Amino acid sequence: MPSLDLEFVRAQFPAFQEPSLAGQAFFDNAGGSYACQAVVDHLNQYYRQTKLQPYHLHPVSQKAGAQMDETYQRLAAFLNVATDELHLGPSTSQNTYVLAQAFAKILDEGDEIIVTNQDHEANIGVWRRLEAHGLVIKEWQVDPDTGLLDMADLPDLLSERTKLLAFTHCSNVVAHINPVKAICDQAREAGVWTVVDGVSYAGHGLPDVSTLGADIYLFSLYKTFGPHLGAMVIRPEVAEKLGNQGHYFNSAFKNKWFVPAGPDHAQVAASRGVVDYFEALHDHHFSTTGTLPEKAQRVRDLLHAHEHALLARLLSYVSQHPKLALVGPLDPDKRAATVSVIPVGQTPQALAQKLVDQGIICGAGHFYAVRLLEAMKVDPNTGVVRLSFVHYTQADEVEKVIQALEQAL
Repeated sequence: MPSLDLEFVRAQFPAFQEPSLAGQAFFDNAGGSYACQAVVDHLNQYYRQTKLQPYHLHPVSQKAGAQMDETYQRLAAFLNVATDELHLGPSTSQNTYVLAQAFAKILDEGDEIIVTNQDHEANIGVWRRLEAHGLVIKEWQVDPDTGLLDMADLPDLLSERTKLLAFTHCSNVVAHINPVKAICDQAREAGVWTVVDGVSYAGHGLPDVSTLGADIYLFSLYKTFGPHLGAMVIRPEVAEKLGNQGHYFNSAFKNKWFVPAGPDHAQVAASRGVVDYFEALHDHHFSTTGTLPEKAQRVRDLLHAHEHALLARLLSYVSQHPKLALVGPLDPDKRAATVSVIPVGQTPQALAQKLVDQGIICGAGHFYAVRLLEAMKVDPNTGVVRLSFVHYTQADEVEKVIQALEQAL
C-alpha cells in the first residue's frame, strides 16, 4: 500500500488554493466536504456550454444528456451496482422522504418498521411519521453509555409483521461503524427490507454497495467531494415493488422513478467529476489497472490507511485530556474520522468558538442526532463539539487542532 500523496490530493481541490481559506484547518467535513476540481470544472462547463434541456434533438442538448448518462454509468460502476439501480435526487433527506411515501402505499396497517435512535433525523423522522398511516414503529435503542447498537437486541424486535429496518452505516456523532452486512443478512433472513443511511460513512471511501447487501443505500454527494445531490441505490426488485413515484409518462426511465421533481441536470452531469477524481487518485498511486470496482477498493484502502493514522493521534489526545469527554469508541478501527467531544467547564459552543478563533473550521450542536443525544443524557440544545476530517487532511492540521484545544481548555 503506497502512502497517500497529499501534495497531489490537495492540488485537486480549489479550496486549498483559495486565499480566503489560507491558514484555516477544515474539520467540519461531516457537514459537507470541499468539492474537487473535476466537479467544479464539469459544473462550470455545463452552465457555460450545455445549459439547456438535455436529450433533445440539438447536438448541444444531446451532449448534455450524454454527460448525465456518463455520471450514472461511472458512479454506479464505482459503487459496484447496475446503472439503473442508481438514483440522484436533491438531497438524502428528500430521497428518504420519497421512499417513505412510497413504502406507505404498499404496507398494511399493523405492519412494523424498525428504526434506531442512533441515526440522523432524516432516516428516523420520515418513518416515524408513518404511524399516522397505521404502521407500528419499533425502536432499536443504543446503549446509553456508549451510543452503540447491540446486534443481540435485534432478534427481539423482529416479528412476522416487520417489513422494514432503517439504520445508519455510521453515526454522524458517535462515529461507530455498524456491521452493515451482518445486519442486512439477518434482516433478509427474516424477510425484512433494509434502508441504510451511508451519509456519514461514504466520505471516507465510497462503499461497495453490492457487498453490503442493503436493499436501499443512501449517501450525499456533497459530502463525497461533489455537488449538493443525494445518491440512492435501490435493488431492482425493491424498486419494482415500490413503483414509479414520478410522472406516469416517465415510467420507462428508471432513474426518474424516485425523483418526482426531476433531476438537476447540471449537478448530475458534474457528479461524474467525483469518479474522475477517484480514478486520478488511483492512477497516481497504483500502476495496476482494473475495473472501476477494483480501483474503488484500492482507493478505499488508501484513504482508510491515511485517515486511520490521523484519527488514532486525535483520539489518543482527546481520551487523555481531563477536560474532554469523548463520544463514541476509542478504537480507531471501529469508527470513522469524526470525533465528537463534550468539554468540562464550558459549553460546546464556547469551545467551538475558541477553536474557530484559532483557525479551526468546526461546529457545535446536535447535528440532527437529537434522539441519540437524548438517549445518552446529553442536552441537544448544547450538544457536542464535532471535529470531522477526511483524506485531504494533513498531520500538521491535526496537531493544530490539538494545540488549539490545549489553549482553549
